[in-house]
Amino acid sequence: MDSPWDELTLAFSRTSMFPFFDIAHYLVSVMALKRQPGAAAVARKNPFSSWFTAMLHCFGGGILSCVLLAEPPLRFLANNTNILLASSIWYITFFCPCDLVSQGYSFLPVQLLAAGMKEVTRTWKIVGGVKHANSYYKNSWIVMIAIGWARGAGGSIITNFEQLVKGGWKPEADEWLKMSYPAKVTLLGSVLFTFQHTKYLAVSRHNLMFLYTMFLVVTKITMMITETATVLFAPLEDTLGRMLFGWQQQFSSCEKKSETKSSFNGTGSSTSKPIAVASDTVKKKHTKKTE
Repeated sequence: MDSPWDELTLAFSRTSMFPFFDIAHYLVSVMALKRQPGAAAVARKNPFSSWFTAMLHCFGGGILSCVLLAEPPLRFLANNTNILLASSIWYITFFCPCDLVSQGYSFLPVQLLAAGMKEVTRTWKIVGGVKHANSYYKNSWIVMIAIGWARGAGGSIITNFEQLVKGGWKPEADEWLKMSYPAKVTLLGSVLFTFQHTKYLAVSRHNLMFLYTMFLVVTKITMMITETATVLFAPLEDTLGRMLFGWQQQFSSCEKKSETKSSFNGTGSSTSKPIAVASDTVKKKHTKKTE
């Protein structure tokens, strides 16, 4: 007989994301788009462009994973129900009378609830990406990590391409050059679920899904309440960077110290040289006077 913990985690792993969790994901994604400068004006002048950008925000992870696996990039359009649901969220967000959706979303409890539900969908996307990659490349853990990461956090990368087409792309904000917190935590989750799928991590999938999801939700809510960009990864990255990639800097500092010591030890000889030169000049002047 299973323990209550196993029953809880197993029931949690079987939770359907449609429709409530998907609605939260679409709402957070579209609201992030609307908060961009000029997004509301673009929606009024060119609704199709705004709608297409919103679909990239909502389904960017699926599009990127399809591109990496050489599948049709427009495969996400085949799910008519999710497309209609995301389109409805986009429409009421941008064109609701009196901007009621944005006003309701401005309350912090609503934002915390929507963000927490969106993080739950991230876990399901990572697990789905890892399983989908394994169906193409059996036990190829590098491919599984890449597809799981792309499925869970590919929206931010796809939207970089959209900003490049529009002419608003900034190199310093590129996700490849400066990974955001969602990209980092998704990469961590993709590694964990890949190792679990390939039997390198001795833990059941439903337990890992529950623990990883709770970690995502707690850290996300903590970041929103405290208004901090990073909670865990900054000190960890700094420590690993010094351990793995700080050797050259340590060697250069040691060389500088050795150079300063050698220069200090050679001060006696360097100071004696100008004294000897000065004595020679004095002798020459004395001989000239006697002559």
